[in-house]
Amino acid sequence: MTATHARANGFDAGRLAAIDAFLKARYLDTGRLPNAQLLIARDGEIAHFSHQGAAREGGADIDDRSLFRIASMTKPITSIAFMMLVEDGKVAVDTPVHHVLPELKGLGVYNGGGGGVPFVTRPTTEPMRMLDLLRHTSGLTYGFQNRSNIDAAYRESKMESWHGNLDLDGFVAALGRLPLEFSPGEGWNYSVSTDVLGAVVERVSGQTLDAFFAERIFAPLGMHDTFFQVPPDKIDRLTDCYTRVEGHQESGGRVMYDRGAASAWSRRPKLLSGGGGLVSTALDYHRFCRMCENGGTLDGARIVGRKTLDLMTMNHLPGGKDLASLSRSLFSETQNAGTGFGLGFAVTQDVARTMIPGSQGEYYWGGMFSTAFFIDPVERLHMVFMTQLSPSGLYPIRRELKTMIYAALN
Repeated sequence: MTATHARANGFDAGRLAAIDAFLKARYLDTGRLPNAQLLIARDGEIAHFSHQGAAREGGADIDDRSLFRIASMTKPITSIAFMMLVEDGKVAVDTPVHHVLPELKGLGVYNGGGGGVPFVTRPTTEPMRMLDLLRHTSGLTYGFQNRSNIDAAYRESKMESWHGNLDLDGFVAALGRLPLEFSPGEGWNYSVSTDVLGAVVERVSGQTLDAFFAERIFAPLGMHDTFFQVPPDKIDRLTDCYTRVEGHQESGGRVMYDRGAASAWSRRPKLLSGGGGLVSTALDYHRFCRMCENGGTLDGARIVGRKTLDLMTMNHLPGGKDLASLSRSLFSETQNAGTGFGLGFAVTQDVARTMIPGSQGEYYWGGMFSTAFFIDPVERLHMVFMTQLSPSGLYPIRRELKTMIYAALN
């Protein structure tokens, strides 16, 4: 294990070190996780940065250059990209989605059928707006939810395959042939909404999503290790990725999902997933978090305006509700009680109901390979956690980390 402690910054150093010991004993020594990287910053300065476990099977430990598949931690970046276009006056949060993506005009709500029987639909009560994509109230779903005839149709079509036959335009066209699970705004369901938002960014900007990210976000922020495709000269830094399979006892039930040396992320995907396709480092994502904390600017580079970020990190769920009362999803990257949803982020609305230490207005998200981040504007701190194991809800590690980080505050 290696760790750096840049400055105390209001933390108890002993308690920060105890987090590393906890991770080692509970997750690394038991084989539950292959590795664990934890970055904690306050007032923009790194207070703690530790690395434990092998980057690749039988190889050297992870370090500050290690690359991780950040999955749904891509979503906040795509949401920021969209809001940059809002600031450019090219689109608005309340713009109907079909004004930009006409393939989605006239979508109906599921009212029966499926499984070989033609779908029966009814009209939506409201049009799908960009707001619904940003906050996951669109009526879209994910194929992996395994709970409805609609997500079964997603799986059958293989529309979500990054290396399949569909690019973003084809993906949107495929969605336009299937009904919604509910009328936009009537519920919350974790979904491909942010992938659709990526298609909006492409259509409005006239650039591919990877080009827009690289030019408008990554280059200005100095995020030189964040991309959809790992360049050949950096592939040696990409960590192995695992999934847990019941019945496999070795290595805590972990089996190889994607080997770093021969990774699918070494090839450019046909479908650029704004919902989950990026690879990054803890230090790069730290810069993204610093930009957010600073009101949209970092080292002289302005990405979005301060009031735009304020808008993004408010709860936008209808009626001011939380996810516990509005979610129809079988899966989410967050617990539901006391949690609202903004424009690309989960937002802590009621700290007491979350039953985890934190601050009202804290915003965050995670990814399917158990990566996570949170930003607390009250305490002026943020965390970036990296590892590579799916599914992300297997262990309560995010809750444990938050609890111990807040316990380390003086």
